[in-house]
Parts: sequence; structure tokens; C-alpha cells
Amino acid sequence: NIEWTLDQKDLYKNPLMSIKGRSDIKSLCRKFSIKIPSLTGDCFMQAPFWKANKRFEKIYKRDFKEILKSCSELDINIIVLPLVDAGSIDSQKQENILIEFLVEITDYLQKNNIKVAFESDYKPQEFKVFLSNLDEKAFGVNYDIGNSASLGFDPNEEFSLYGDRISNVHVKDRAYKGTTVPLGAGDADFELVFSLLKSINYNGNYILQTARAYDGEHIRMIEKYKNMLLEWIKK
Repeated sequence: NIEWTLDQKDLYKNPLMSIKGRSDIKSLCRKFSIKIPSLTGDCFMQAPFWKANKRFEKIYKRDFKEILKSCSELDINIIVLPLVDAGSIDSQKQENILIEFLVEITDYLQKNNIKVAFESDYKPQEFKVFLSNLDEKAFGVNYDIGNSASLGFDPNEEFSLYGDRISNVHVKDRAYKGTTVPLGAGDADFELVFSLLKSINYNGNYILQTARAYDGEHIRMIEKYKNMLLEWIKK
């Protein structure tokens, strides 16, 4: 599996966003037996319509709908929507704008078997309230292990409040209030998180969104991370 990442810069030059590009993606997926079950929409974080002026709000919403169409054509059924960093919700007004749009597209998501999974810096109780506004069949949680560790969240509390809505997992390590670090070098409690994932019978994907190799040996590093992940799952 590969989780596609979509940036705002040169958005429509991304292969995902053109007929030829999508045809090439399908061909390469068949050739190399690869699936693309999910997409991380960094573009939504880089150009959040819920923070834009009226003109750009309309443009960014149109882009969002075009991305949905492209994902539908490629059978990408999870779209990660990051409500962090530049995409973080700062006011009730911003939240209202976002929720109103998401409610509007709910029918399209359900008809096309697409789920929006939120990555959020909301405190756990606030996140649960936010999620309660949205249909659980179309909206879930992308649980980013490193981000939760960086924010100092308690995994036990998180899973008790919205563990049943986790539909995608990013395997990452971060220091508390710090940046991404190699797996095992930060403050993420992987053994606790994986035991909690087992307790909710999680059977979705695990996406390695890990720190890159310092020496450029990325294949060697990703192999190491993969083995660490498999050990956590097995244990």
C-alpha cells in the first residue's frame, strides 16, 4: 500500500488531478501490484477553506470536490484531512464553515465509498464533540501516533472517547512538543497504542509516516521501520 500525498503547490500538475495522470497511476498499480487506499490532503492544511476569504473559500471548496472525484476514480477510499498546523481550527466560526461543507458532501462520500479521516490537534474531549456533528459512516479518525505524543495526549483517554471511529493509523514518533524523530526515539508509547488498537479490533491500514534516514539510506530505514511495526503488531 501507498498513501498518496497531495500538496497545494502545483495541485493540478499532480498526476492524481489529470485524466492522463490517473490512467498512468492505474497502469503502474497494476504493473507493480500496488494499492492506494488513502490520501493525505496536505493541500487542505496548506490552503484551508475554513480560514480563507470568500473568494478563496469558494476556490478551495471547488478543489476539494475535484479531489474527491479523482479519488473516486482511483478507488481511494480514505482522505486524511489534517486539522493541524496551518489547518488548525482557531474559532467557532471556522469550525462552523468546515462542518457545514462536510455535511453538504456527506451523500457524495457515502455513494462513492469514501471516508474523511481527521487528523486533529483538538483536545480529546473537544475532538469527540466535533465528531458528533458528523455521520460516522462518512467521517472517522486518522490516529497519528507521533502527533498525539507531541501534543501530550493520553492514548487511553483518546481511545475511550473515539477509538471506535479510527479508520487509518499513521505510525510516527515525535518528542513531546517537538518534531518527528526516528521510531522509538521520541515520546510515543507504541506498546500501549498497539494494545489499545487490539482492544478495539482495529483492522485498517498502518501507514509509515516516519522520519527520513539521515544518511540518505531510505530503503534500509523503511525496512527497519517495517520490521519494528510488525513486531508491535505481533506482540
